Amino acid sequence: MTSIAEWLVPSMVKLRDAGVDSPRRDCLVLLEDTIQKDRAWVVAHPEYVLDQKIIAKLDKLIRRRITREPLAYIRDKAWFYGRFFSVNPHVLIPRPESENFIELLKKLNPQKIIDIGTGSGALAVTTNLELPDSSVIATDISKKALVIAKKNARTYNANVEFLAGSLLEPLDDKQLENSVIVANLPYVPNGLITSPEIMQEPSEALFSGKDGLDHYRSFWHQISMQTTKPSYILTESLESQHVTLEQIAKQSGYLTEKADVLIQQFRKI
Repeated sequence: MTSIAEWLVPSMVKLRDAGVDSPRRDCLVLLEDTIQKDRAWVVAHPEYVLDQKIIAKLDKLIRRRITREPLAYIRDKAWFYGRFFSVNPHVLIPRPESENFIELLKKLNPQKIIDIGTGSGALAVTTNLELPDSSVIATDISKKALVIAKKNARTYNANVEFLAGSLLEPLDDKQLENSVIVANLPYVPNGLITSPEIMQEPSEALFSGKDGLDHYRSFWHQISMQTTKPSYILTESLESQHVTLEQIAKQSGYLTEKADVLIQQFRKI
């Protein structure tokens, strides 16, 4: 017979030895999911006895985490703006910093919002739920990503139109007119590996050339070729890339209106 405490301690050691930054948190999360109890209950009942089937399942999950498989993929879900979204290795795991897009959109309160490179659909679905009076369109070149995005939209009964294609290609002038575009495109420079976990996420959703801006160059080029241009464009990138993006955006007829560490807001000139 093995209690929570008896399972927790050696499992934490295994994760710590594998280089996992947050071994206790990860073990507790896996415990919560597996025994379907919340964190407070798990912490308050270290004496609770785990049956052998539960232990076998937990040990299998720990072995996956030891390989540095992202916790979100192990759980098949990630937290974003107060909701869980389904994820798998075909989509990038939503980042907390991207929640700033939602705050900017709330301030702009546009009639039309377009999410370019939607991935899991977390941004598009959240936008529709938080701004239900706005129409939301989401595009992605990956059909496998769109499967997950549509699943998340169904989960929350979100009204999002999903289109398959590269960047702006699936869109027409009517859709772009008076719209706000959210473009959270790949911006990690090739070879910049920040953790073993990042290597298990889809590379096409992360890396973008020597300086990390190849996708944005393609995006802004497409913008420059449009007869009808969106009113605002919101992007996410490294702060060190902001000046270059400002220059590229200006050539396409946009000026920086707001910027923080990651997100820039561009306004049509």
